[in-house]
Amino acid sequence: MAGYLVSDTRKVTTHRFMEMKQKGEKISMLTSYDFTTAGIVDAAGVDGILIGDSASNVMAGNTTTIPITIEQMIYHARSVTNAVKRALVVCDMPFGSYQADCSDGVRNAIRIMKESGCDALKLEGGVEILDTVRRILDAGIPVMGHLGLTPQSINKFGTYAVRAKEEQEADKLMSDAKALAEAGCFAIVLEKVPAKLAAMVTAEVPVPTIGIGAGGATDGQILVVADMLGMTKGFSPRFLRRYADLNSIMTDAIGNYVSDVKSSDFPNESESY
Repeated sequence: MAGYLVSDTRKVTTHRFMEMKQKGEKISMLTSYDFTTAGIVDAAGVDGILIGDSASNVMAGNTTTIPITIEQMIYHARSVTNAVKRALVVCDMPFGSYQADCSDGVRNAIRIMKESGCDALKLEGGVEILDTVRRILDAGIPVMGHLGLTPQSINKFGTYAVRAKEEQEADKLMSDAKALAEAGCFAIVLEKVPAKLAAMVTAEVPVPTIGIGAGGATDGQILVVADMLGMTKGFSPRFLRRYADLNSIMTDAIGNYVSDVKSSDFPNESESY
């Protein structure tokens, strides 16, 4: 196999995430929202796949993650789990599915797990949602936390700027991370926080931290697959590294197809029955 493909094809579990932190092995994660993409991402050796509520932006064209529904998340998650053989599959609980009360959160968590076939769920927030996190964990469902920039709270923040630059917010993030880890979360995403703070959290909590715009000291990294493949054009935050320019490749390919159809070059005799 090519060097970028992993030779260890065992299913990645939450326990493996913990083992990787303890061994100092970095954890690679990407988002996916459909069967075809998830199959490619999984075969290339990524450790974890997140069905992010970023599907609201990437797949549906919404300006925030807030509009996406449980039904839509289940649809995307089922499409991904149908393709994945190795990676740990985590699904976001969308806005409104767990914030109202613990009972709603548990019911919706169980529904997503049953109907999607994913391995774990991700919830945004700290001590404010701790009771719900505990109840979901008590139901036997693994939970990944998410701190820092939490897009479901964008209307409260009013900006996608870096979070926790001030001491008070940084202290709260640290205490939230410790509380989530103590409650039983198997990992915590740190989004758009200062690299120094992310390093401190990573050193302080016993569970893996997964960074996005949080520097290189976290235990792992995650990016939105459409961004890192260069399918999107206008979104260029500092933390994003583009590994391809699929926008140009796809545009050229489709343009050539249109040209061939217009000129009657496609299909030719060998492409006909």
